[in-house]
Amino acid sequence: MPAAPARTELLGLPLEQLAAALAPAIDRPFRARQVYDAIYRRGEIDFAAMTDLSAALRARLAADFSLALPEVAERQAAADGTTKFLLRLADGASIEAVDIPDRRRRTLCISSQAGCGLACAFCVTGFWGAGRNLRPGEIVGQVLLIQRLQQLPETFNLVFMGMGEPLMNLAAVGDALAVLGERISPRRVTISTAGVVPGIAALGKWPKRPNLAISLHAPDDERRSALMPINRVYPLTDLMAALRAYPLEPRRRITIEYLLLAGFNDATRDADALARLLRGLPSKVNLIPFNADPVLPAWMEPPADAAVDAFRDRLARHGLTATVRRRRGHDVAAACGQLRAFARAPRGPIARRAGTTGKPAGSR
Repeated sequence: MPAAPARTELLGLPLEQLAAALAPAIDRPFRARQVYDAIYRRGEIDFAAMTDLSAALRARLAADFSLALPEVAERQAAADGTTKFLLRLADGASIEAVDIPDRRRRTLCISSQAGCGLACAFCVTGFWGAGRNLRPGEIVGQVLLIQRLQQLPETFNLVFMGMGEPLMNLAAVGDALAVLGERISPRRVTISTAGVVPGIAALGKWPKRPNLAISLHAPDDERRSALMPINRVYPLTDLMAALRAYPLEPRRRITIEYLLLAGFNDATRDADALARLLRGLPSKVNLIPFNADPVLPAWMEPPADAAVDAFRDRLARHGLTATVRRRRGHDVAAACGQLRAFARAPRGPIARRAGTTGKPAGSR
């Protein structure tokens, strides 16, 4: 018996693309809008629940089309209420996403790629190497799935700070945000990049722009290149020029993410250098004490709390707004830089990435 034809995946399609895909199955064009609203305004992923459509049409849609969410391979709850999800995609690829409750705020951290090829020295995802770009439906699916499982409030923040570099998958991220924008304001969305300069320029041309965050982590090219190979392609001069040219609406600022590593970039003179680099740029600094992991270089350690406070206070003396990101979900490897696409760290000895076992040049 021949295999049944594959159903067409609809999840993640903006309205015009959805209408084109549905055209052979619907009798009137406005039906596409009804399906679109059911998915993205009401969160329905079961055609049978779209009761504003006829029973016959719902049956045909279910036969010919799919609204497939990722499969939950594992769910881990941290002591602080953070929940990490290991998700399996249709082709067997794995990603992770994190639900982070914080007092009256709720943040969902999602992935844009399965793996990451940028090989940042402090990042577990980069240690395990490149995977592939996610499709728009796979990005949207993370949000719809966790909304249902976690009963997220109507208003929450969405951050592309999970696995992968969003600006190297910008078309899919854009399509995903086009449909997620039916319920999530761009002001509640943040895209974090390691500094892909052409992507920053492209993002600046979007009519509705999310917040922009930059993983900076060092105030000079020598140390930044030691941590982030992408800096050899887009050095600080090019990156800062792109940020200064980036269009910002009134009262909006670029977030500068700065990982603090003991004895490497955490001295008050480093804070002074960072302040000079950011002078005149509408920005705020998010300080991130390093989160250790067995696969990461042994020399990397978080600074003492006093050093973190001194760095923050030094930035404040320069007139910069600086906050310290509280560590969330560390006990289930859900903290910043720890996502690995399998829920628990592998046991036994692990071969470290070449060149990362000793402290880089430029360290103190």
